[in-house]
Amino acid sequence: MTDMEKKVMIRLCAKIVVDTELYETDKEVQNLIDWVCLSEQIKENNNTIRNLTEEYKKIEPDCREGVRAQLERMEELCKERNNLYEKQNDLKGQKQKLEKSLER
Repeated sequence: MTDMEKKVMIRLCAKIVVDTELYETDKEVQNLIDWVCLSEQIKENNNTIRNLTEEYKKIEPDCREGVRAQLERMEELCKERNNLYEKQNDLKGQKQKLEKSLER
């Protein structure tokens, strides 16, 4: 699926949520919309994790030379990345639950 197709799908879901009561009245519609939103959030988190890891790898060699500020930034990056990994696991769990309910 292209980025444009994803954007259109998300906009459609948002319009459905705003203009109808389907989200509140139809559990499958709710699950489908939630799945799309969770999938997009997972994608965004994965991109952030990649960027944090890339920055970490750039900083690491200088830290070996004892640069305190860069070491502190590395620690911050690791904490932020670890928090995102935990969030990813939670999101994936929610997504799996939705997928199971959609299989029915």
